[in-house]
Amino acid sequence: MDRRFWAIIAVIVLIFAGIVWYSGRKDSQESSKSGSAQPTNHITGNVNSKVKLVEYGDFQCPSCGAYYPFIHRLKSEYKDKISFQFRNLPLTQIHQHAFAAARAAEAASKQGKFWEMYDMLFANQTTWSANSSPTDNFNAYAQQLALDIEKFKADYASSEVNSTINADISAFKKTGQSLGTPTFFLNGKKIDLKQTSEGGVPNYEKITAIIDAELKKQGQ
Repeated sequence: MDRRFWAIIAVIVLIFAGIVWYSGRKDSQESSKSGSAQPTNHITGNVNSKVKLVEYGDFQCPSCGAYYPFIHRLKSEYKDKISFQFRNLPLTQIHQHAFAAARAAEAASKQGKFWEMYDMLFANQTTWSANSSPTDNFNAYAQQLALDIEKFKADYASSEVNSTINADISAFKKTGQSLGTPTFFLNGKKIDLKQTSEGGVPNYEKITAIIDAELKKQGQ
């Protein structure tokens, strides 16, 4: 074989090595964005249930807000039957304050009040969403929840809380699903929102029908 052949082989090897190096570097950069932080583990209901409903949501998302009353009711009526988990997926490209709201929820979580802040944010979504700078709203909610306000402010601004939210986002990307909120998974399988709504409006009976079918399937 002549030298040209080996030269071509050498070039191919170098190109391949470059691709591998770049991919590894990119993966490293992605992982460093959330640092060593782990995805959140906000779970309520029957943690031992064989039926687990997970929502990736955005506190500023109108669709998440529309589903909130039904999820709130579901959490109450099915608390002994299923477990419900919420993870952050702020769509910052279209919801200016989504990441800030997630920070408020995670800061409250540092004082054991995640679900209380979760309720505050969704119940008052139209109020703080309309504010050009909703930090005062979040601080007011923290005071209503009797949180240590100085600790809340410090946690809200911390890199640790930011990394935690980014870890949730990374966890969602690993599901292979397109970005969109709310995204629900029932026992690891994505729920088609068309099956939970009627005319584009969330329907509680359709939501519970899906839950009941899975409960029956799991013998619960």
